[in-house]
Amino acid sequence: MGNVLLKSEGDLEKLSAELRKRKEGARHTVVVCGGTGCRAFRCEEVENAFKEELMKAGIKDSVELKMSGCHGFCEMGPLVLISPRDRFYVKVKAEDVGEIVQKTICQDQEIERLCYKDEKGLRYSGYFDVPFYGHQKRVVLGLNGQIDPTSIEDYICNDGYSALARVLSGMSPEEVIEEVKTSGLRGRGGAGFLTGVKWGICRKSESKDGKYVICNGDEGDPGAYMDRSVLEGNPHSVLEGMIICSYAVGAGEGFIYVRAEYPLAVKHVEAAIARAEEYGILGNDIFGSGHSFRIKISQGAGAFVSGEETALIAAIEGMRSSPRPRPPYPTEKGYMGRPTNINNVETFANVPQIIRNGAAWYNSIGTEGSKGTKIFSLVGKINNTGLVEVPMGITLREIVFDIGGGIQKGKKFKAVQTGGPSGGCIPESMLDLHVDFDELTKAGSIMGSGGMIVMDEDSCMVDIARYFLEFTRSESCGKCTPCRMGSQHLLRILTEISEGKASEGCLDKLERLAWTVQSGSLCGLGQTLPNPVLSALRYFRDEFEEHIRNRRCPAGVCKSLIRFYIDPNKCVGCLLCLKNCPADAISEELKKVHVIDDEECIRCGACLDVCPPKVSAVIKFSGENPLHG
Repeated sequence: MGNVLLKSEGDLEKLSAELRKRKEGARHTVVVCGGTGCRAFRCEEVENAFKEELMKAGIKDSVELKMSGCHGFCEMGPLVLISPRDRFYVKVKAEDVGEIVQKTICQDQEIERLCYKDEKGLRYSGYFDVPFYGHQKRVVLGLNGQIDPTSIEDYICNDGYSALARVLSGMSPEEVIEEVKTSGLRGRGGAGFLTGVKWGICRKSESKDGKYVICNGDEGDPGAYMDRSVLEGNPHSVLEGMIICSYAVGAGEGFIYVRAEYPLAVKHVEAAIARAEEYGILGNDIFGSGHSFRIKISQGAGAFVSGEETALIAAIEGMRSSPRPRPPYPTEKGYMGRPTNINNVETFANVPQIIRNGAAWYNSIGTEGSKGTKIFSLVGKINNTGLVEVPMGITLREIVFDIGGGIQKGKKFKAVQTGGPSGGCIPESMLDLHVDFDELTKAGSIMGSGGMIVMDEDSCMVDIARYFLEFTRSESCGKCTPCRMGSQHLLRILTEISEGKASEGCLDKLERLAWTVQSGSLCGLGQTLPNPVLSALRYFRDEFEEHIRNRRCPAGVCKSLIRFYIDPNKCVGCLLCLKNCPADAISEELKKVHVIDDEECIRCGACLDVCPPKVSAVIKFSGENPLHG
């Protein structure tokens, strides 16, 4: 439809009603997941196949076809949702589309082979019948699987920008701030500072040269993609939250800082800004209120430290991402030395929901100190990886086993890392821990931005701590000595432990150094950098001691402490291990017992992986002295 310049709340309501009426003509709605994960599985081919098959069947005009953002169930993509019967199909290919059109859309028949089946073989027909979705509470992600993120009309049709219209037509800035305070919303970027309090401080900060609002979309945690998926799937919710914030704090300009390696998110945000400007939702005199606000995109180069707000401001100003001492805080002296309010993507996306449904509604979700829901990227050794949104206070057990479907291959749960590389490892004994800001901190971890990595019995906690420390060491800006030098020494000690070279007493040294780095670092990166080390020592100290005293890795992960041996009584000389050895470390005579040259072996485990299960000739030993030398 042609562009409509919205000059009031009434104009928005009229347009929303008109758009809903137009959609009533569609007999079916077909939504193809178009998130980054599903695009990797060629969902665009699926969408094109639907266009062709609907045309062939002569029902193109009675079916609304759209490409949505990420639905969250990434490993099952491409996903297809068909309304009104709530048919949900997984791993759909272009060649399946003809059958879907003929049987499901035209004849209302279910195609069983395309339905989701859990690890026990149980089949689920509807979207929310699937346990992965049924145990969630999707507040921020609610529209991700319903709307076309490139269509402002789709967003408006689903009450989009109604919260903004309400704010600008009948609420004072102070009333908006009080509503956000009452909701109990805490920043979802990791620190968990009360959003309404931050807005209030920025509101009171005086500036003759204007104020700014910045959306922090710098998501650097390994395995985390919460903010990316919100920006890809529902960018208008973030814009709406930012505009409401700008009115509350008195800002006229804003930035969305997003990583350049998120091209789809950048594309959708650019489109959303352009369309909002065309409709008069961004720009001068929004909804005839007298309030004006504009947003620009700033693309980051991918430095993990840019997630820290003062480093992020430096990046937007065109300087190297490097934190500065606080106070003064950005709310008093931020971008270009002017008061600046910074919240992350998920925080801003919550704001329209709070205004639309009321602070009391939002406050009723979650725990006493942590209100609302939280999005997590659930990854690792778990059956159902993906993006999940759950109420604060849910237990780790519910997330891992009810939503995540438990551990892959029936193995035993060992630990879960929350908060990304700055978080901590929580053991099996604490699976019933309630997930909120305060409880995770007590357990030695953090909420962080929402990364959640599940580990099984084959994970080595020394190796896990070393991996995360290696990441944060390389991402340190180097500005302060405790972080710059402390991270290097921590990594050196952990490497010695993993290689069986550490001596007795090194764990006390490791612990003291970790506390020093934590207490002496300038910014949040250095202050939380030791968390994986300290939490691993707290809950898995015996595993560290095993590496030191017995030169043995119980999980069989640390390469310097493992050996591979071929049992001559079982080997059938099939050559499979030899052909797959990347180091040519195995003897090569057909039909003769193979032998591994321990000096040449690189401990990759390829031989173990390809040895036939019925043979099981390759044995992995953990320890300094394998049984067979």
